[in-house]
Amino acid sequence: MQTIMQSELQLKGCKSKYNGKVREVYHLENDTLVMVASDRLSAFDVVMPKGIPYKGQILNQIAAHMLEATADIVPNWLEALPDPNIAVGKACAPLKVEMVIRGYLAGHAAREYALGKRLLCGATMPEGMRENDAFPEPIITPATKAEQGDHDEDITPEELVSRNIVTSEEYAQLETYTKALFKRGTEMAAKQGLILVDTKYEFGKDTNGNIVLIDEIHTPDSSRYFYADGYETRQSEGTPQRQLSKEFVRRWLIEHGFQGLEGQALPKMSDEYIASVSERYIELYEHITGKKFVKADLSDVANRMQHNLDLYFQS
Repeated sequence: MQTIMQSELQLKGCKSKYNGKVREVYHLENDTLVMVASDRLSAFDVVMPKGIPYKGQILNQIAAHMLEATADIVPNWLEALPDPNIAVGKACAPLKVEMVIRGYLAGHAAREYALGKRLLCGATMPEGMRENDAFPEPIITPATKAEQGDHDEDITPEELVSRNIVTSEEYAQLETYTKALFKRGTEMAAKQGLILVDTKYEFGKDTNGNIVLIDEIHTPDSSRYFYADGYETRQSEGTPQRQLSKEFVRRWLIEHGFQGLEGQALPKMSDEYIASVSERYIELYEHITGKKFVKADLSDVANRMQHNLDLYFQS
């Protein structure tokens, strides 16, 4: 099967193209963005040499499903999905902050807590918590890109304002949106037997200066999910929670001696293993959305995407 490792779309009025680890973004005239979700797989900040069939389609369609389900809370950038791997929408000026919200003591928060910290980005974490316990109320722990390097940096709301990243009024609006989005995401996850543990939202401003939700939301690449069934038992027994994320790929790489460190060689992924990863991503889609996944035609992907985009812009 073909996979989409890169795209070479011919688009009238294309001003620039940005290649990310997983997505490619074409910036057109009239403030239009064309975002291609490739099948590239990134782990430990390294892109794997082989793509995962249907991965891009899965993430693109989960994101569209979630953006549509939250459009009544905050306007978003998305306008159409002319192809299973392509989203088209409004170009926005990104706000340089990730609004991270955590309902449970997991991941980065748990690691900081284990070091004895009880304050994270200005938010208080109560004493006496165990890893994966629920917070009394979700906490917001903003992050921004560090001035040196490309890694994320914890930041307080007060620092965001003092460094002129956002105004106090803008931050208040971002916080309101973030809490409402997380509440909706939590409710949607619960209907699927899942717990939305933590996630992040990114925002920008449209040409009228309005705050708009951008990028993707509530996908396994940007969110952590637990299975609700057995959560309490696993917490009481002190056993790890069952997660719904791409963590299984990271575990496989670690087991094969790779964590993205200097001198480590990427393990070879067999066709059988790649097929199994593809099936896991399909499971993620169906668990999160509650919909049956419909596989797109992979016989001639490049022409399919170009044809579908041409039809969209002609109409």
